[in-house]
Amino acid sequence: MQERNKQMPESNFVDYVKILCRSGKGGRGSMHLRHVKYNPNGGPDGGDGGKGGSIILRGNHNYWTLLHLKYERHIFAEHGGNGGKDKCHGTDGKDVYIDVPPGTVVYNAETGKFVCDVAYDGQEVVLLKGGRGGLGNFQFRTATNQAPRYAQPGEPMQEMTVILELKLLADVGLVGFPNAGKSTLVSALSNARPKIANYPFTTMEPSLGIVGYRDGKSFVMADIPGIIEGASEGKGLGLRFLRHIERNSLLLFMVPGDTDDIKHEYEILLNELRQFNPEMLDKHRVLAVTKCDLLDEELIDMLRETLPDDLPVVFISAVTGFGLEELKDVLWRELNAESNKLQAITSEDSLVHRDKDMAQFARELADEGEDEDIEYLDDLDDADSIEELDDLEYIEIEED
Repeated sequence: MQERNKQMPESNFVDYVKILCRSGKGGRGSMHLRHVKYNPNGGPDGGDGGKGGSIILRGNHNYWTLLHLKYERHIFAEHGGNGGKDKCHGTDGKDVYIDVPPGTVVYNAETGKFVCDVAYDGQEVVLLKGGRGGLGNFQFRTATNQAPRYAQPGEPMQEMTVILELKLLADVGLVGFPNAGKSTLVSALSNARPKIANYPFTTMEPSLGIVGYRDGKSFVMADIPGIIEGASEGKGLGLRFLRHIERNSLLLFMVPGDTDDIKHEYEILLNELRQFNPEMLDKHRVLAVTKCDLLDEELIDMLRETLPDDLPVVFISAVTGFGLEELKDVLWRELNAESNKLQAITSEDSLVHRDKDMAQFARELADEGEDEDIEYLDDLDDADSIEELDDLEYIEIEED
C-alpha cells in the first residue's frame, strides 16, 4: 500500500480530494440617524448589509479528473459588506464556483453523509449558501417607532470539510481479473493507449476510450484496474475503482479463454460486485471470453456449452481482431435495448447514494493520502470580524 501511495502523486488521474469550504457571512445592517443642517430630524437611514458569497459546484465536461483541485485545501467565499448611511446597501460577496467533471459526488468528511452530486455538464449545485445580510434600522421604522436605534446583524457563514469523489460516466464498464485483456481490448477498439504488459495490475488507474460504430455512432468504454477474489475485503487494489462503473449502462465481464473454469471466475466477479453494491447486478451484462487466438473452433464449441445462458457470450481476441465486430454489435444492441433504456431512466430518477461506513471511510482516506487534518484558518485579523462589536448598543457618557 505504501508503494502504491508513493506512485500516486506521479499520476494525472485524481478522483478523490478533501477540501475545507466556507461560505461568506452576511454583512451587518447599519444603525444610522440622518442629521443634516436643513433636516435635523431626518430619521433612520441605515442601509442593509450585503449577502455573503456561496460555494457552488458546477459541472464542466472539459474536466475528466479532479487534478485541478488536488492542492486546493481551502476554498472561501467573500463576506458581504456592511450597510452604510444614506440607505447604502452593503456589497454582496462574490460566489465561488468549483468546476468539477460530471459524475462527481460530495460527502461530508466528518460524518460520511452524502451531500450532493453533479451529474451533467452545466449543472450548478449550491454546496454552502452564503449568509443573508442584516437589515438596517431604516427597515424597522414604524408609526410608533420612527427612530429605531437598532439594526440586524448578518447571518453567519457555513463551513464544511468535504470529500469530492469522481465516478466516471461511461456507457460500458469493463470488469475482470488482472491480466484479462481489458486494456488490450480498449486499445483495439478505440484510440486510447493504456499501458499494456504481461503481468497483473498493469492498469493502476481508470481510463476512457471512445469506440466508433457504424454510421458515425459511438459509445464510451471505461477500463478500470482488475479486481480479485476478496477485493471487497481489501485484497489487491480493493474495490476503490469500482465506483467508476456504478453509473455505466452496461457491464462487460472479461474472462480469459485459457482459464480452468470460466463460469466460476464469472461468478466470483459477480459476487464481488454484489459485495460492493447489490444494485449493480440490475445492470445489463455481457460476457466476453478473451484470448481466443489460443483456442480452436472445436474447443470454443465445447466451452460454449459450459457457460451461463442468462447473458450474451462473445468469444474475442483483441490481438487478432477475432470477434470484435460481433462484440460491438452485441454491446450496441444491449445499450439500445428498450429494457436498458427504461432501466437508465428509472435509475436516474431513483438514484440513491449510500452514506459512507465510517470504518471503511477512514481506510479510504488513508489510502488516498487525505487522512491528514486540514488546518483551519482563523480570520479574526479581518477588520470585518472586529467590527461585529458595533452590533452592541453603545451609550455615550457626557462629561461634566
